[in-house]
Amino acid sequence: MVKETKGNKSVAGEASSSSRSRRKRQRLPSVAEDEGRVTASVDGDEVTPEGRSGTLLDLDILDCPVCCLAFTEHVFQCDNGHLACSSCCLKLRNKCPACALPIGYNRCRVMERLIESVTVPCLNAKHGCTAKFVYGKELAHEKECVFTLCYCPAPNCNFAGVYKDLYSHYDANHKDASMRFVSGTLRNTYLSANSKLSVFQECGGGPLVVVQCFEVAEGMSVTVNCIAPSAPGVGEFSFSLSYSMGRHTVTFGLADMNRIQKVSFETPEDDFMSIPSYSNLPLNVEYLRICIRQLEDEAAEDDDEEEVGEDDEDEAGEEEEAVEEKKIRRSAREKKTNSKYQSKGK
Repeated sequence: MVKETKGNKSVAGEASSSSRSRRKRQRLPSVAEDEGRVTASVDGDEVTPEGRSGTLLDLDILDCPVCCLAFTEHVFQCDNGHLACSSCCLKLRNKCPACALPIGYNRCRVMERLIESVTVPCLNAKHGCTAKFVYGKELAHEKECVFTLCYCPAPNCNFAGVYKDLYSHYDANHKDASMRFVSGTLRNTYLSANSKLSVFQECGGGPLVVVQCFEVAEGMSVTVNCIAPSAPGVGEFSFSLSYSMGRHTVTFGLADMNRIQKVSFETPEDDFMSIPSYSNLPLNVEYLRICIRQLEDEAAEDDDEEEVGEDDEDEAGEEEEAVEEKKIRRSAREKKTNSKYQSKGK
């Protein structure tokens, strides 16, 4: 019985000492990189260290207290610890707005490291976007995120969703066969003081193009916009407008149609066609002609034109070669004929 007790004690002691030695060795691991995974070697066994993470309750601390924008470049601090971004330091002429001490010479490395370690999801994550960015870098992405919400342009409709869902919704609930368009074809529309908005949808439940008119002192301003996110490859169109008033014709167009996510009824400041009014009566724009073209179709046509031009050049070159050959043959025949006459004369 005594031997068994001693044996148990010795086993327990060995386990305790081995666990203490293992803990000591883990404090100074040898780091190795194995296929992109960082591991630690402990007594020949690989141990993957667990990364630590935390929760930042207030992201506002990562914003410049002067301009209230996210710290995206160097962060500077004065001797009292007040922070400012590099652009604000220049605007303030290197004078701290909180204590008037010099600022813009000493960087706050701790804050810069903190910002680099914080990742945030896109604001459209709940709509399907899975992108994540270092804090402050997500702003550029959100301007072109394909999951940005788009709002239905139909009156008294509050639907909002991803652009594909919006196009399907409009096709199912506000379908109007007379307001369909095919890329590259002319369509007519009617605008007036009472009917200030026309919505075209590409055939097959495609993108929505909104034609709006705004009453101004000179007459009427007309805009054309596509309801789509500002993402590459989505809702990329060009358009041309024309309206005839007696002997006068007004034309306007854009090689790259503006894209909006929601219809606005504020008077536009640019990118509009101005239709003058020559009377005090409300202006009614009938038979406003519009042609909407996909940029992909235009690019394909340009390529075809280049190929046609190359073919024409090749054909012209072949014709020139044929003409030269004819000239050479003709000169050869003339030489033979001349030589015959000369021989007969002799």
